[in-house]
Amino acid sequence: MPAAVYPALQSAVLLCIDDNEDLLECERSFLESFGYSVLTAESGGKGLELASKHSVDVVILDYFMPEMNGQEVAIEMRRLRPEAAIIMLSGAADVPEQALKWVDAFIAEDRLASQLLPTIAQLYGYGPTSQLSCDA
Repeated sequence: MPAAVYPALQSAVLLCIDDNEDLLECERSFLESFGYSVLTAESGGKGLELASKHSVDVVILDYFMPEMNGQEVAIEMRRLRPEAAIIMLSGAADVPEQALKWVDAFIAEDRLASQLLPTIAQLYGYGPTSQLSCDA
């Protein structure tokens, strides 16, 4: 089901933080196709700067980034926007357990297309992830 079925979700502002510009653009296009407002940042520092200037409902961030890793960004984001849900992504299986304590959800990048929208919906209280489909 598209985000339009859940108006509260469609009005959410999402912030995607990833040093991989191609993946960042893919995330932005995908999420905008469902009606979300999407901000993007190519580094943790830029993401924190955007979050300080804009109200953000959901932060989607990569774990492995130069300058600041996902855990460092998540810690600062919790201080800056404690109300925002944080979803961490990684293409690697070796994300430290300590890093996952700072986020609300984790998605392996190879499952991003099938799990991102259901995870956002679940974090907003719309029930089990199986209720939404990620087919655009």
